Amino acid sequence: MKLHEQARTRMHLVGRYGPDGVEVGGRLIHRPLIIAPALLHEDWIAEAAALDFGSLAALWPLDPRILLLGASNMPAGPLKALRRALTARQVALEVMDLGAACRTYNVLAQEDRAVAALLFPD
Repeated sequence: MKLHEQARTRMHLVGRYGPDGVEVGGRLIHRPLIIAPALLHEDWIAEAAALDFGSLAALWPLDPRILLLGASNMPAGPLKALRRALTARQVALEVMDLGAACRTYNVLAQEDRAVAALLFPD
């Protein structure tokens, strides 16, 4: 039997996170970002309060099933409408602190799950 090494495609993973930002691919990002295995979207919204369904347009070509939101102080207002819109698209939204979202994202991405994370560094 002949075995061949199967090269894994490049995947965006979180290297580290903290109050100074989120590191992806060796670069430290200080502003809100969207990360998915095949997407790194940095030119996004300025703050968590601006989050709405329309701000997630970059995600829809990837057809995510799980959306992680990582923020220490997320206002509840935008989440109610966002959760309803995501439920209609059959996308699960999980809200957690930044560290938990980064760790969970890395695990699910490496399991080849249809996941994306909205990360809001302090």
